Amino acid sequence: MLRKWTSEIIVLLLFSLFVYAATIKLMDYKMFLVQMNDQPFDDRFSIYLVWGLPALQFIIAAMLIFKRTMLAGLYSSLVLMLVFTGYIALIKLNFFDHVPCSCGGVIANFSWMQHLYFNLFFVAISVVGIV
Repeated sequence: MLRKWTSEIIVLLLFSLFVYAATIKLMDYKMFLVQMNDQPFDDRFSIYLVWGLPALQFIIAAMLIFKRTMLAGLYSSLVLMLVFTGYIALIKLNFFDHVPCSCGGVIANFSWMQHLYFNLFFVAISVVGIV
């Protein structure tokens, strides 16, 4: 019973995170595009990321809803959170000269260290959900 509850809470947390993050990005599309254009990579990728990231987050959230795709959704959550966490680790290691936060909502107020801990938490619960 505890295992079932733990699994359901993990899926609910990940689902909420991805729906929230994708929705916030799309609600202020123009700001998100400006923030993506200010990232330390080529601007020609921005338009793909502005649409692709929220779409990917919604797809992963949808995968988490259905029992048949839940494990794939958990693996996808883990991979995406590892990518975001790696990016933040590079920021903390001063790999880039300037990096604006392209997060929205409450998360935009986090320091980079808080972002790192936040992401590590979601990496950890993704692993627990997979196991």
